[in-house]
Amino acid sequence: MAQGAKFTFTRLSYHSGDWDTDQRMPANMLNSLLEYTTIPFDPHEKVVALSSNDIFSAPFCYLSGHKLVQFDTVERANFKKYVQNGGFVFVDDCNHDIDGLFAKSFEAQMDALFGTNSLKKIPNNHPIYNCFFKFDKGPPNTVFELNGWGDDLIHDYLKAYEVNGRIAVLYSNKDYGCEWDYDFRNKRFLAEDNTKFAVNIVVYAMGS
Repeated sequence: MAQGAKFTFTRLSYHSGDWDTDQRMPANMLNSLLEYTTIPFDPHEKVVALSSNDIFSAPFCYLSGHKLVQFDTVERANFKKYVQNGGFVFVDDCNHDIDGLFAKSFEAQMDALFGTNSLKKIPNNHPIYNCFFKFDKGPPNTVFELNGWGDDLIHDYLKAYEVNGRIAVLYSNKDYGCEWDYDFRNKRFLAEDNTKFAVNIVVYAMGS
């Protein structure tokens, strides 16, 4: 994506599962872009069907859910084409586990599209962890990882599928969507703004 282009938070809808999660999160991310960066952005979230050709004009997409991910024929073809032609998808498992239905079914979709074990662990020195804010220990933890739901584990890495040496699909079991799903005006009550990693994701996706 060319520098100076406008960022749009594009949420992907898909026929299976539940894609419409964490509805306050996009506005919170956009507020962080306003607070910390000079990246121009559309102030409104955009929902685009994965089966629509509209995804090919969206340099950044978000896909999440708790349930089954089973792309149909058109969704599968569009996802593969989008990823292989310069698109960026941030995929976040709302179950924050590695054995739940979303995780197992999405990873199966990735393997079917791009080959077995297509998602690889990202090292903690990857540029996504230092392209704006510095995260020397890798991905920041969320409060949802040890709350008795999910697998009750801290996931100390993210995974990614890369194209030409750059992340095309960023995959998280950490449930950042829920972590950032609050009114952005409440950030002033936090000791540390937990949306800073969201800024890194956008900056990296925008090619800055």
